[in-house]
Amino acid sequence: MDKRLLIVLPLCLVIVIGWNLFVAKFRPPPPPRPATPISAQNPPAPAPGSAPSETKQAEAPATAVLGDVLRAEKEELRTFRIGTPGSKGSYELDFSNRGGSLVELHLGDYFDKAALNESERADSKHWTRLVGQVETARGLTRSFLLGTSVSSQGFAMQPLEDELWVMHVLGDEQHPSGVEFKLAPGTGVVFTKRFLFREKAHELGFELEIENTAREGPEQRAEFRLTPIACMPTESADQYYLEPQALVCAPKAEGGAEVLTKPRDESGAKPDGVFTLAHPPLYAGVQNKYFALLLRGADQPASATFTGASWRLLRDEAFVRAHPADAAKAWKQVVTELQLELVVPAKGQKKSWSYVLYAGPKERAQLEAANPEYALLTKSDLGFFNSIASVLLWVLGVLHGLAGNWGVSIILLTILVRALLFPINRRSQTAMARYQTKMKRIQPKIDELKKRYADDKGKLNQEQAKLLQQEGAFPPLGGCLPMFLQIPVFFGLFAALRVAFDLRQAHFLWIPDLSLPDHTLFLGGPVVPILGSLAYLNILPPIMIAMWIWQQRGMPMPADEQAAKMQKMMMWMPIVMGVFLYNYAAGLSLYMITQSGLGVFEQKFIKKHWPPDVAEQPKKPGLIGKMMARAQEAQKEADRLKRQRDQGKRK
Repeated sequence: MDKRLLIVLPLCLVIVIGWNLFVAKFRPPPPPRPATPISAQNPPAPAPGSAPSETKQAEAPATAVLGDVLRAEKEELRTFRIGTPGSKGSYELDFSNRGGSLVELHLGDYFDKAALNESERADSKHWTRLVGQVETARGLTRSFLLGTSVSSQGFAMQPLEDELWVMHVLGDEQHPSGVEFKLAPGTGVVFTKRFLFREKAHELGFELEIENTAREGPEQRAEFRLTPIACMPTESADQYYLEPQALVCAPKAEGGAEVLTKPRDESGAKPDGVFTLAHPPLYAGVQNKYFALLLRGADQPASATFTGASWRLLRDEAFVRAHPADAAKAWKQVVTELQLELVVPAKGQKKSWSYVLYAGPKERAQLEAANPEYALLTKSDLGFFNSIASVLLWVLGVLHGLAGNWGVSIILLTILVRALLFPINRRSQTAMARYQTKMKRIQPKIDELKKRYADDKGKLNQEQAKLLQQEGAFPPLGGCLPMFLQIPVFFGLFAALRVAFDLRQAHFLWIPDLSLPDHTLFLGGPVVPILGSLAYLNILPPIMIAMWIWQQRGMPMPADEQAAKMQKMMMWMPIVMGVFLYNYAAGLSLYMITQSGLGVFEQKFIKKHWPPDVAEQPKKPGLIGKMMARAQEAQKEADRLKRQRDQGKRK
């Protein structure tokens, strides 16, 4: 079986590579950065069965104009740059007066790939795009749209999202401090939005203001809707992390706070929903694998305006046109909507609220510096293995400080884990070697019992158990302990490497990004079940499979027939795991290859020069032996009582 396995494994690899080379195509060039189009003034009505409209509210009935009317005559688009490329908090922002909205946002201190020269880093097409646009049935998406609800419909003549707000720059035109949008729809109130730029910080200020210029009566509370971010592009094609995700953070009923997320769902089975919260939100927004856009109140009055949050899927109409056969998978985006309770003041007064938008990396230190509650994002991403994954990331950080390379740090972490487990592993190997020696000695007796009781399986099992009890030949319970101790480390790394921001674009040897598959050779292959996309040949998973098999072949064959069969069956597990992890982070494959390499080194060199003591030790009743002895004593006692009852019946 082993020889056949050595033939089948290379043959499978050759078939996979050959198939992909057969269907390979020239790699398409990366799509250019799209222009920043603006949706039409009167967007089309949603098609039947399409996504919920970008503007869900119907137009309010027009009544007599109350007060002044202030709106722009034509659509306008302005682009602003903040900070110096490569410095913290540098942005390129595109604003539209259609709805007084943010159209695109590019982050200038993180790039789409590593190793860019100075001119490339200054070109915003290489900047990380955090806000973009998607074509929906209602037109192109826009962010920071303010919409009315039932209680606030009377404050708009038509949807605020479609109005042309008046835009002007705050501060110096050459060095602006922000952008302001104003709208007086003719209902007696004036709405104002302000975006305030903050240099050297991954934050933008956002203000809402309502001024009552002509409406009579006392102040009143009204519900509005705010869509902070309408479209956040994906950061990677990682099939293990669905992105983007709508999110909201709110206090829990039992104390503390939690982050609730809703990943995109390409099927669109449920196009919208409400986040179930015990208390009003602390912040809300959208995130992808490595970046987040989060809106919170700058002070208590602004935070008190948050009353709830919901999510909504968006159907990408451009994708439908380009891939009509996959139209059912066109729900590529998900957005978060905040419910705001704002106070419309009495005539002659105004009310304003200040918010903060975090637009930056999901790097723990930066999240905590911006707001302690933001750190819950990393905890949410790590999931059930948050504790051990956090420890491993801390250790990796320490090792990176010594080595200066994340690939080397992963190798050092593997060596450290192996060294810590070596005493336990050595003790386990010694116990197993002694057990194997004892089994070889009593094997003839077992064979004799098999011949004697060939026709009586029950008696055979009873006599075998008796013989093993007499000889004390029981597998040591600690034989699998090292493997079980490594399982939490494996799953902790599995969780950590999936979302560890420090590994983004971290190179090692020929690998450009340890947080992604190694992508050694472009093949242009199709998408297949389990393996996912075969557009690239990943070299590390096959190496990992070969190292696992080499390590398993170096393990001694158990004397017990059933154990030997089990070990042969386990030879196939590396292939299964290799297929499962084919498109996972290269950092995890590097860890497993190093782990297996150390195992082979231990088998070939350490055991050769320092073999475990295989001499049989005096019989000691182990845990299993004690349990069997107690079971035999209980059986004897039961037999004795049964004989007494039988004798009593005969008398």
